[in-house]
Amino acid sequence: MPQPDPRFPDAPAELVGPLARGLALLRTMGAAPEVRQRPGDLARATGLARSTVDRIATTLTRLGHLRAEGRDLLLAPGAMALSNAYLAASGLPGLLGPLAVDLADRLDESVSLAVPDGDGVRFVTQATRRRTMAIAFRIGDLLPAERCAPGALFADGWDAEQQARWLLRLRRDPLHTGFPAVPPRPAPARPDEVAAAFLDRVRAARDRGFSLDDQLIEPGLVAVALPVRDPSGAPVCALSVVSHTSRHDAGSLAGHALPPLRETVAEMERRLAAPRPAPPAPAAAPSAGALKEELGSGFLQSLARGLDVLCALGAAPDGAPLAEIARSTGLPRATARRSLLTLRHLGYVAADDEGFRLLPRVLELGCARLSGLPLPEIARPHLVDLVRRVGESASAAVLDGDDIRYVARVPTTRVMRLDLTVGTRLPAYATAMGRVLLAALPDAERAAFLRRVAPRPLTPYTVAGRAALARAVAAAGRDGHALVEQELEEGLRSLAVPVRDGHGRVVAAVNVALHAGRGTPEESRAALLPALREAAGRIGADLAAVGRWTGTPAA
Repeated sequence: MPQPDPRFPDAPAELVGPLARGLALLRTMGAAPEVRQRPGDLARATGLARSTVDRIATTLTRLGHLRAEGRDLLLAPGAMALSNAYLAASGLPGLLGPLAVDLADRLDESVSLAVPDGDGVRFVTQATRRRTMAIAFRIGDLLPAERCAPGALFADGWDAEQQARWLLRLRRDPLHTGFPAVPPRPAPARPDEVAAAFLDRVRAARDRGFSLDDQLIEPGLVAVALPVRDPSGAPVCALSVVSHTSRHDAGSLAGHALPPLRETVAEMERRLAAPRPAPPAPAAAPSAGALKEELGSGFLQSLARGLDVLCALGAAPDGAPLAEIARSTGLPRATARRSLLTLRHLGYVAADDEGFRLLPRVLELGCARLSGLPLPEIARPHLVDLVRRVGESASAAVLDGDDIRYVARVPTTRVMRLDLTVGTRLPAYATAMGRVLLAALPDAERAAFLRRVAPRPLTPYTVAGRAALARAVAAAGRDGHALVEQELEEGLRSLAVPVRDGHGRVVAAVNVALHAGRGTPEESRAALLPALREAAGRIGADLAAVGRWTGTPAA
């Protein structure tokens, strides 16, 4: 009979130790101030043996949740599958997120959607304004309830046990050092004074129907929040408008924002009351059995199976019974049950009469770190692999006006190599990446570009006429790639393909550049195009994971 694991007090005897330890490592990596972690550092931070950390890291790397760079470990975009499961099951980003974006545009202020998570508040949607003093919170960030506007709304529903847990946390961590997303309190406040002030705000929010944050998080930041309720009247999330004291004080922000806030909340509640389709099933994960056979004792099959169970719950917004989870994962009922009991014990899953459902705490498994990952950081590891595979320089670029702008670049180690850097701008009409990006534009925008730009011959080989350029761009769209032969610079050949996000939109291009003397254009196309397309596909898959509920910054 399984014995309780002493590392997890009060754990059920059926606790899946490798799953609990793997989640502890992911949680540590998501919360650590440094992006890169050495296995020895993780062993010290988690209290796990170094050999255990190595096996967990091997398993998570093979599953795509971690990436190894030399001796360092980093969270990989694949880990967003865990957070995306909760976000999909909650339905909030997909259903209510567009309304939050519309409200941000209407008010020209940052807007957030947050959910309760224990005695904290966790963000699930952010629609921020680009300003010098911008809001830096990310999806997945956790705030103490007493230091934000939504917290007073959620605390109104706490029972005696929840309030006791909050008071205990307040006494143990009066400076909020356990909340990396907020600045620590500047001076140790008496917990009883903090508690009394917060409970006053809870009562005021109940009486007014909205909550104010008057520089609770940090000086200069003000917010107003309203609860968004389900058909039973229970608050499922809070909608906040956030501003700076250079624009509003707390009172003027409330006066400015409350009328459109109330309109938006009414529409959100109407959408919550309407029937909605179940989220799509998560993409199939690599077979744990096959990976176990491939990697042997270095692969923790029970960890992989437990993560499969967590992801499967992403397709069950109202919860799913054990039999359904076992069926969807292909696991024996006993195996699925042990994983679910472990996830429930660790606070990632709740159980009720409808079955098991995911909780917001899942977002602590790297969401805040990964959800804002920009395109260059996503692309670079794949460009490194591509250069290693083909032995030529590789780059990623986006369309910027009538030019392309390099956002990531990995040079080759050849004696003769291209002297280009991130930020370099080149005319789109004379580059392979430019042509695949132009081919992806809507017809009207592409036609306007061709009317506006007068191509000039940069070399004797440059396609300089508008009609010829239009044909070259059309060919890039038809073929799904572009090859430019010495048009930008004599002796330079470039082959490029588009990169698509999770919605199928072309958001960037990647290329391989080489000297034109190394074979014919046809030989280069045959040798390089398969690897180039594979790299673009992997970048696109990571973009889809990271940007499923948010856009992905180009730089």
